Amino acid sequence: MLERDYQAGLIKRLGTRFPGCFILKNDSSYLQGVPDLLVLYQDKWAMLEVKRKRPTKDSDWEPNQQYRIYELDCMSFAACIYPENEQEVMDDLQRAFEPDWSTREIER
Repeated sequence: MLERDYQAGLIKRLGTRFPGCFILKNDSSYLQGVPDLLVLYQDKWAMLEVKRKRPTKDSDWEPNQQYRIYELDCMSFAACIYPENEQEVMDDLQRAFEPDWSTREIER
């Protein structure tokens, strides 16, 4: 399977799981290492680096990709997603997109 085919299917699955989300494709020639997709959902965002298979060696990564994922994950949510970890990343993304109830006052 080609990465673009996996990515196209992934975009559809993201849209189904997060109705109303906006998914934007990023241009790595503009900023080296930026993840492939920006997902905007309600008042939250995430970035996903899409791979057609699990990266196992340094040559599977473009320059700065691993650093950018780490940097962006510290800000909100970012991950590398591929078929073998898709369910886990989607579940993590679901938790990241959940409302932050810790800041709400509890009514008594």
